[in-house]
Amino acid sequence: MKSKSIALILFLSLFLNSCNTVDDLLTFTISNETSIQIKSNLPINLPSEIVTPDVTTNSSAEFSNNKTKASLVKDVKLKSLQLAITNPTDKTFTFLKSIHLYISTTDSDEIELAYQDNINSNTNTIDLICTDKRLDQYIKADKYKIRTQVTLKESLTKDVTVKADMKFKVTADPF
Repeated sequence: MKSKSIALILFLSLFLNSCNTVDDLLTFTISNETSIQIKSNLPINLPSEIVTPDVTTNSSAEFSNNKTKASLVKDVKLKSLQLAITNPTDKTFTFLKSIHLYISTTDSDEIELAYQDNINSNTNTIDLICTDKRLDQYIKADKYKIRTQVTLKESLTKDVTVKADMKFKVTADPF
């Protein structure tokens, strides 16, 4: 009886490890980026909305490159979202109090993608806190919209351009 229990435990652990291995083989990263223009005329200590141009996903090509297709994608989550100031090049994030990014498509409701509150950074890059929302329907779409809400803690003398670099973890079914 003991040997049957040990054999069962070994079989289950082997089975679970092989499932994780299959998931790892069918998991890949899709990267997208967009630019956010923070205007110098935004008010201090009041949330302000910034709408960016649509982001083209190029997901069908990414799925094909990873030997899968949209119908087999079972889970997409945001892995990282980093903001970097691209103009002016000497500017840091000391002016920013908080930032929240939201994602939507014409067919899907808007949800929060990532955020950072109480920003206290004197560098020109920051990593946002990613939500754990499932993003399958957004990444499978041809394009999506990013809406940004910022709160400034000091006034800006000129517009600031920020690049948002997004990395999505995609897991697909084998068939």
